[in-house]
Amino acid sequence: MMFNACPQEFIDLANDLADTAGPIARLYFRSDIEIDRKSDASPVTIADREVESAMRDLITERFPDHGIFGEEHGSENLDAEFVWVLDPIDGTGAFVTGMPIFGTLIALLHRDQPLLGIIDMPVLRERWVGGLGMETTFNGALCRTRPATSLSEASVYTFSPDSFDRPDLGRFDRVRKVARTVRYGGDCYSYGLLASGHVDVVIDANMKPYDYCAMLAPIQAAGGRITDWHGQPLDLNSDGHVLACASEQLHAEVSKLLTSS
Repeated sequence: MMFNACPQEFIDLANDLADTAGPIARLYFRSDIEIDRKSDASPVTIADREVESAMRDLITERFPDHGIFGEEHGSENLDAEFVWVLDPIDGTGAFVTGMPIFGTLIALLHRDQPLLGIIDMPVLRERWVGGLGMETTFNGALCRTRPATSLSEASVYTFSPDSFDRPDLGRFDRVRKVARTVRYGGDCYSYGLLASGHVDVVIDANMKPYDYCAMLAPIQAAGGRITDWHGQPLDLNSDGHVLACASEQLHAEVSKLLTSS
């Protein structure tokens, strides 16, 4: 089966997933909840687990033959034609410290290709939706990346310099020295801001598929480009290096700095 546009029934489900996740996340936000540590030392809470469980239940109810790749409850049926990739609370560190810039990330892949993506900010009540054959919207209004043409004019975001290993930090430093502005933090919010034309470049490393898959369709449908650092498409098997840019020209310039020897 081939698509020229994401079917409306999938768009409806994705929005319903975000609508289901939001109230649960807001219920636990800035409350006294226990913080556990996963094997990689990253924080996880009951909110992460309950949000993902609720979304998985809804997917199974509507499309029991679809696969699911989730951060908290693992994967199932990944050889299915359609696979949902879920991050219930992207930015748990922000969540547990009372910062409202965490998000819920929802992606739908068709044969490993991005079909649909949602970046939803439950507390801010902001939502980006983008997919194949549709323009990206921000809270229902069309949005586009801005036409930044050179890195010297661009604003750059990354989660944290601590997220890079030593070689990657050196590569990022090449970009930092040329960019007009460099800011840290933001988690998934930076990618939404790029789709809306407020940020020009986002660079990250050591990301998992549930961290980046939801960004693919919205950024591409808004006029940007998002790949690994070498310009290769991102999928479930990518190495976690992510480069998102407002334009093809800017992407080429930044990718060259990140990958040159």
